[in-house]
Amino acid sequence: MSARQKDRDGMAAAQRDRLDAALAAVRALTGRPCDTAIILGSGLGELADKVVDPVAVAYRRIDGFPVSTAPSHRGRLVFGTLFGRQAVLMQGRFHLYEGWAPRDIALAVYLLHRLGARRLIVTNAAGALDPAYRPGDMMVIKDHLNFTGLNPLTGPNDETIGPRFPDLSRAYDPDLAAAALAAAARAGVAAHAGIYAGIAGPSLETSAERRFLRSAGADAVGMSTVHEVIAAAHVGLKTIGLSAITNKATGGPDQQPDTIEDVLAHARIAGKKIAALLAVLLPGLGD
Repeated sequence: MSARQKDRDGMAAAQRDRLDAALAAVRALTGRPCDTAIILGSGLGELADKVVDPVAVAYRRIDGFPVSTAPSHRGRLVFGTLFGRQAVLMQGRFHLYEGWAPRDIALAVYLLHRLGARRLIVTNAAGALDPAYRPGDMMVIKDHLNFTGLNPLTGPNDETIGPRFPDLSRAYDPDLAAAALAAAARAGVAAHAGIYAGIAGPSLETSAERRFLRSAGADAVGMSTVHEVIAAAHVGLKTIGLSAITNKATGGPDQQPDTIEDVLAHARIAGKKIAALLAVLLPGLGD
């Protein structure tokens, strides 16, 4: 065996070992079951406050696990009952702009799957490329465009985790997306349905980039989600995507500068709408 092949095999084994160690660390702290996993985006961490009988596990206590550094990301798993379902929430995610590699981002999704989750709900804060969207709105993600130039599955594949070539044609489960839109309607919450463009960040997009992303077919843009959803498809997790629209990002002549303070404030407004949607949606999801 060549030295290069040994290095490749070592990469696959290292990811598997990290996953095993992370699972063992969490199970040593809690045995709580879960069927639904939720990743909370910027400004959306307050949803964890609605968990009944919560048990929190800080990321720093999980062997080999990344640590959140983004604003408003507390960096912990929260186990408990949310709107009638046994859930685990990531109160804080990992981003490329923090210096984490795509495989670090995928590790978190693999752990959620190994903890027992059968479905994944990803939330994020996103800028509105569609001029009809307003800050504080909510969007159900139909599909995504990965403009990061990276993929968490690059490199050797571990077949014990997932297949070499997972299909992404239904990365966001169409039936679950339809159920989310129906739940929003029943909750009396307006919801768009659109396509999310993922970029690396941390700088916000230029006006020209925003116009390009819109011309490419995207309705909203953010700095997360796409690698998590690829990893979810890799392990067979059915996925729902929900975006909190935090700022207008059309790149037009009236484009205004954005601030993190405004982004987080509008994320909290949209977060209340996402919570209302989930309060209707989660109890009706089948096992």
